Amino acid sequence: MATTAEPAQARRELDDLQKLVALCKRRGFVFPSAEIYGGFANTYDYGPLGVLLKNNVRDAWIRAVVQRRDDVDLLDAAIITNPRVWEASGHVEQFNDPLVECRGECKSRFRADQIDATKCPNCGGPLSEPRMFNTMFQTYVGPTHEEHDIAYLRPETAQGMFVNFANVASTMRRRLPFGIAQIGKSFRNEITPGNFVFRTLEFEQMELEFFVEPGTDEEWFERWVDERERWYVNLGIRRENLRRYEHPKDKLSHYSKRTIDIEYRFPFGEGWGELEGIANRSKGPEDSSFDLWQHEQHSGQRMTLFDEEKKQHIRPGVVEPAAGLTRAALTFLIDSFEEEMLDPAKNDMRTVLHLHPAISPYKACVLPQYRNKPDLVRVARQVYEDLRRRWMIAYDSGSNIGKLYRRQDEIGTPFCITVDFQTLEDNKVTIRDRDSMDQSRFGRVPIVELRAWMESQLDY
Repeated sequence: MATTAEPAQARRELDDLQKLVALCKRRGFVFPSAEIYGGFANTYDYGPLGVLLKNNVRDAWIRAVVQRRDDVDLLDAAIITNPRVWEASGHVEQFNDPLVECRGECKSRFRADQIDATKCPNCGGPLSEPRMFNTMFQTYVGPTHEEHDIAYLRPETAQGMFVNFANVASTMRRRLPFGIAQIGKSFRNEITPGNFVFRTLEFEQMELEFFVEPGTDEEWFERWVDERERWYVNLGIRRENLRRYEHPKDKLSHYSKRTIDIEYRFPFGEGWGELEGIANRSKGPEDSSFDLWQHEQHSGQRMTLFDEEKKQHIRPGVVEPAAGLTRAALTFLIDSFEEEMLDPAKNDMRTVLHLHPAISPYKACVLPQYRNKPDLVRVARQVYEDLRRRWMIAYDSGSNIGKLYRRQDEIGTPFCITVDFQTLEDNKVTIRDRDSMDQSRFGRVPIVELRAWMESQLDY
């Protein structure tokens, strides 16, 4: 069942994903991978601004999930690990999708559970019978390609946290409840990836395994669903574009006791799609972690904590909020995109990204009012050099001031700091607000107080 959050202040929707794709290419957010060779299906390179955006989303997640809590530790596990990990977790046996192939001209492949047709939707040719396809990328470790050399690129970051459960618990002296968090690359040989960077062959995940006392997993599950939805809203996602979808019991993953997806209304496909999944992976014996139980059975190593008060070993339950970093970055771009008609008579359209300052690539841009006035340029460069010691700051002087503002609006820079002729007299600057385009809202700010002013605006 799906529930929709309450409406918020309306903003014009992005009506065509290609507008955002074009902006991302033009302004250096995302490039097609190996474009000079014709690209490579469903792989992308993140450009200068895309890297900054992605890093800011990552940092915002770490602040919320790790830094501002006292019960979560970070981990960075290996991408290629012992293949027995994936046997124990069930991925070798269970990580399969039903594949059908076009027997006509185009030879396209589709997930059988995502199309409702007996003929190819591209060319009308007949489709093959479905067959199961394991979506893990297989590789070999060592100089030979024998069966015992097979390994896998990890399809999720979660298992690295489960196999390191005892290591983290003992070294960090943890008691229940506590969590292990990880951000890193995962790889899935998807049959039908697409919709820009929504579904790609390689992607980055932000995952948390939160270990709890058996029997308290449902309570913690509800708390983490609320917490994760609130995180997106706090970073600017409009509530009316979010809803919750609970997986039917007969559709749950093999490890899941209960799963709720936080869904976003995307401008493609059927609209609503998964933004983040929160799973109660406590499907093991007596509401314990399915994964810890499986690894204990396959490795022979005890995956428990010793409770000093109860004088017994406890295998905890676990709740897993799992988000895609790259998908979250795309969602923030989509939700912040607006084309604003300023003057219909002149067809004057402003493109703006209303990104939250916490995730915008640049926190401000310093501009001299005129690029050919040495005194203005000198002071502007001094302001820029000082502020960029603390934040990612842009500097631009390549056009008239109006075009410079529009350029920063298009990449989501929240503030433009302008050095004008009055600055040379009063040592103050004008600050323009991106969303309102107001240049008087903040008054003229003394240069010596700029750092403090920025701190007050960027206290997130």
